[in-house]
Amino acid sequence: MKRDLNMNPEKIAHENHKLEKRLCREVGRAIVDFNMIEEGDRVMVCVSGGKDSYGLLDILLKLQARAPINFEIIAVNLDQKQPGFPDHILPEYLAKLGVKHHIETQDTYSIVKKVIPEGKTMCSLCSRLRRGILYRVAKELGATKIALGHHRDDMLQTLFLNMFFGGKLKGMPAKLVSDNGEFMVIRPLAYVPEKDLIRWAEVKQFPIIPCTLCGSQENLQRKQVGNLLRDWDKKFPGRLENMLTALQNVVPSHLMDRQLFPFESIKVTGEADENGDKAFDEEPLPDTAPPVADDEAGNEVPARAVIPIAAH
Repeated sequence: MKRDLNMNPEKIAHENHKLEKRLCREVGRAIVDFNMIEEGDRVMVCVSGGKDSYGLLDILLKLQARAPINFEIIAVNLDQKQPGFPDHILPEYLAKLGVKHHIETQDTYSIVKKVIPEGKTMCSLCSRLRRGILYRVAKELGATKIALGHHRDDMLQTLFLNMFFGGKLKGMPAKLVSDNGEFMVIRPLAYVPEKDLIRWAEVKQFPIIPCTLCGSQENLQRKQVGNLLRDWDKKFPGRLENMLTALQNVVPSHLMDRQLFPFESIKVTGEADENGDKAFDEEPLPDTAPPVADDEAGNEVPARAVIPIAAH
């Protein structure tokens, strides 16, 4: 919901509270659905200074206080020595928050600028360097899970990027084992739309730090796909929700991956099969209503069962 500047303070507070409940509920639902956090975990939350990672840390701290299990949170920031980077902001913010934190300083900026020609996309090399450093730090800190701030829109963008430019039907999983096989990487914001994180950053007044290394590259393919998805979201409400649901309802027999489904060995059985050829049937469309509605009193009524970790 877009906030009206003419709303009275009570109405604004009510809308902000609804947003907080929705964020906690969706993050809690993702944690439970994918078993992201378990008893005794030490979760390393990667904080970049952007709205997504600030939001992730904020919501995880809220859920930690009310969760039926005990787990530890430690916030980690990688200072990549970008020129003009305000390196005092995050340490001061995290100290004021009272959360355990670690600032890792590594000059990856110089490496990226030296290797990548001017005008070329820096994201790939930057990501590889950053990932390796974060894995090392996670090991030094004894972390059992690495939490990243990718949200629903990031996951859908990755799906389309791989389809358009990589020739793969591949997205961004909510949970996976790290490249080196030592850590579990989790994305608790998997169900959260970016627009909710934008609003929450405004509500909480997070001290946002812009990325001058890659964030300034306006013609990145990811940004183009992001603009496409945002346009769809405005014109066709509910479409992005359906796309995320589709990622969780894969039908291998109706794709074309011969390694995923044994097409070469299937045979005629002479018996009806409900999973057979329905390619030309008009399937019923799912309900595209948002997962949360308001009752007559203005209170949120979730369409799904309440997740225990996000209760209260």
